[in-house]
Amino acid sequence: MNARKLISALVCATSIALPMAAAYAQQQTLVVNSWGGAYEKLHRKLVFEPFEKANNVKIQVVTVYSADTLAQLRAQKSAPQYDVVHFSGGQEVVAAREGLLAPIKPEELKNAADLYPFAAAGMARGEGPAHLVTAMGLLYNEKKVPRAPTSWKDLWSKDYGDHLVLIDLSNSYGMLGFLMMNQVWGGSLDDTAPGLTKVRELLDRSVVISSTPEVQQNFAQNDAWIAPFSQDYGHIIRQGGQPVKFVPGSEGTPAIYFTANLVANRPNQELAKKLIDFELSPEVQAEFAREMRYSPTNRKTVLDAATAADVVTGDAVASLVRFDPVKLESIRLDLIEKWKKLIAR
Repeated sequence: MNARKLISALVCATSIALPMAAAYAQQQTLVVNSWGGAYEKLHRKLVFEPFEKANNVKIQVVTVYSADTLAQLRAQKSAPQYDVVHFSGGQEVVAAREGLLAPIKPEELKNAADLYPFAAAGMARGEGPAHLVTAMGLLYNEKKVPRAPTSWKDLWSKDYGDHLVLIDLSNSYGMLGFLMMNQVWGGSLDDTAPGLTKVRELLDRSVVISSTPEVQQNFAQNDAWIAPFSQDYGHIIRQGGQPVKFVPGSEGTPAIYFTANLVANRPNQELAKKLIDFELSPEVQAEFAREMRYSPTNRKTVLDAATAADVVTGDAVASLVRFDPVKLESIRLDLIEKWKKLIAR
């Protein structure tokens, strides 16, 4: 009897262990990038962690900015390591043209039909959909400025003395801010000299920084009054206790489009598309808007009144300025080098 009981127990244990082992063995891994800081922390909380639990998947997050991600995709073209890549500087247009991304059909994403047209427009060209947008304008300390700014040209006003902060061109925020400054002074992507010339006038009274988290530090510790920056970081700085407001410039509002893209030649594409679709859901976008004041791209996203007052939303999103990503990519490195020489003088 004892022997029979032992055999029965072993059979029972095996019958439990085998399905568990099979489930563990079937767990897939997706490799994705995010951008560090508060954004990545929220990215993990709202997207990666719940998706892992719901789909029995492990998500390996690599912290790397958009330009470097594109460089890595190019270097890894024959054996890519990423399943999903996120871009914020229009690099998806270039990556799609170079065959680094796999096209996604709108019908493969249940949320695609609910996107604003601009957010899904690139999918026909092989680009990933835009899942969030952040508008660029002017941040200012409402308790210290003698008057609230309204124009991009206000950055040159003596009203703000030496309390101006500029953002380095090594990231998308700084690049877009510069391109808008260049445009209001008569420049274009084909001619950035007007912007560089006008920035030279600001260098004697501005602080040039190299990373976005330092913007908050400058408002908190270095008596910054005004900076060309984004609506989401305006919220972050307010959360840190600084009386900072965001206002669009009257000449136009450029925007950063956050896209989620399917990498070509990877084995887990169905699961990767499922992750992208999850990022497009109105529930996820509503939380991103509430937590960090990103503009949603899903028309079914419902925002509370306080959040809606802080972000560009609805049909207004379609009127945002977008510089040609392909042209921008072709001039990016040369422009950054010119910028470095300018600020090093």
